[in-house]
Amino acid sequence: MTRSASDALLSLEGRRILVTGGAGGIGRAIVEQFDRFGAHVISVDRETHDAPHGVEVRACDLASSAAVRDLIAGLNEVDPLDGLVHSCGITRDGFLSNLDDRSWSSVLATNLDSAFWLLREMSPSMRASGRGTIVMLASINGERGKKGQANYAASKAGLIGLMKSAARELGPFGVRANAIAPGWIDTPMTADVPSRFREQAIRESALERVGQPRDVADAALFLTSDWSRHITGQVLRVDGGQLTA
Repeated sequence: MTRSASDALLSLEGRRILVTGGAGGIGRAIVEQFDRFGAHVISVDRETHDAPHGVEVRACDLASSAAVRDLIAGLNEVDPLDGLVHSCGITRDGFLSNLDDRSWSSVLATNLDSAFWLLREMSPSMRASGRGTIVMLASINGERGKKGQANYAASKAGLIGLMKSAARELGPFGVRANAIAPGWIDTPMTADVPSRFREQAIRESALERVGQPRDVADAALFLTSDWSRHITGQVLRVDGGQLTA
């Protein structure tokens, strides 16, 4: 394969891609990478935020079903969306015996419910167009569980189940759905976590290092591009081997 042919497979030229959680960390890296490869990126976060020139920025409370409905309706009025990368997520850590209802429900609403609402609103136009890509940002903790993170782990495990169901339902219409399960990634969200947990992640990693946002952005680009045209219903771990070491 020539370089030009491989570049064409990675190109997102002409595609309208919605990226949630685009303000920082992993989401910001995905926005920048997709913009670099020619997509028309709509970056969504709770508040308005900076983005590369040419990226469309929207503020939306994704934990609100009505807000998500209005967001997608407004975007589809301009032109139907071709893809989704659901990267928004929060944590509210606590052991089961101390986890209050609000900490549980807020994490599930932001991380999981929002993904369902987005798919519910986006899937009709994707089915009609006969194409589309969906990438959910899950976590290795959604596969293995994590002490003190029952709410977060449950939300990420739910994303995997939601993604697999979407892959089954939408596959006959030419729509692909996959998930990425990162391990420890250096982001603003992990910066305030006690250093011993980062050190533990390094010990778990077969590569003996932690990941960077660009590592996840590259995986998202692969799963959205035509390089992965025959891949759907899969979970791609970007964890440096944390679950295999």
